[in-house]
Amino acid sequence: MWYAQNPGRRTRQLAGDAAVLLWTAAWTAAAVVAYRLAVLLTRPGPDSGVASSGSPAARLPLVGDDVGAALRSVVGVVDDIDPVTMRAGLVVSAVALLLVPVGLVLARWLPRRLRWVRQAAAARDLAESDDGRELLALRSLLRPLDEVAATAAALADTPGLADATPGSLAEGWRSADPRVLDALADAELERLGLAPGPGPAPAGLPVAEPAA
Repeated sequence: MWYAQNPGRRTRQLAGDAAVLLWTAAWTAAAVVAYRLAVLLTRPGPDSGVASSGSPAARLPLVGDDVGAALRSVVGVVDDIDPVTMRAGLVVSAVALLLVPVGLVLARWLPRRLRWVRQAAAARDLAESDDGRELLALRSLLRPLDEVAATAAALADTPGLADATPGSLAEGWRSADPRVLDALADAELERLGLAPGPGPAPAGLPVAEPAA
């Protein structure tokens, strides 16, 4: 499961993934363009047009001669560099231009996405058994106190839990109250953006098989 079942969270996940994809594509294009321009500008030879007397730089008033001389000196240095070494340096520079900005974003985005995928998959598996739902309920209780209080307040419309407090939820978990366990397990699933689980089938009752 790569995306949440909750529409709001799924939309945020899709928007984040699209932003990372566009960011990567933009810097990939920038690296390719920079590499091609560098290859063009460092092409050796007097006919490259970079420092010729007819180039725009050479025709600049007052500074044209200085710019032309500087460019000719650069071309002279380029002529002295081994072409293979020059090409390798340009490739390394282009790769660095791509990896630095993209790597910084991926280092922040990818671990969070993979962590959510692992948590969501584990939560769905736990929701299918009694022991698993008890663990989900415990996970919900172990959250910061303000989040547990918000969970208790959200249970105001749940029959039998209208006056729930963090303390009463903890007591219900210790006594294995099915209503408390189910409410806390569903709250943990909803926190992950997953639909509340149906819970395990009661003992002795057949489990409905999905239609073929």
